[in-house]
Amino acid sequence: MRKSALSSKDIRRLERRYETLRRKLCAVEGLSQGSVMGQPSGAWRWTRKVAGKTVSRGLSKEQATLMARAIANQRALDGMIDEMRTISQNLILEASVLPQLTKP
Repeated sequence: MRKSALSSKDIRRLERRYETLRRKLCAVEGLSQGSVMGQPSGAWRWTRKVAGKTVSRGLSKEQATLMARAIANQRALDGMIDEMRTISQNLILEASVLPQLTKP
């Protein structure tokens, strides 16, 4: 077994960041993919891919606001998961450990 390329301080820092991201995941509300665009007539459209085809639907202003928030949440979630994956891979490859999570 090779020596860890990460110091114990680095490992703790990565584990803390992982735990912070894990907690943020639990707070995410409403998820969606696609995009919301205003139409010249003042209407709103939600567009997304379904089975490789572009599908769209008209929305009210309130629905457009909520859908845009859900799309932003999805993008943030994707970013958090990517970062958690990178942290896990670094800990496994450089220190031969999985993130040690704080028990609730």
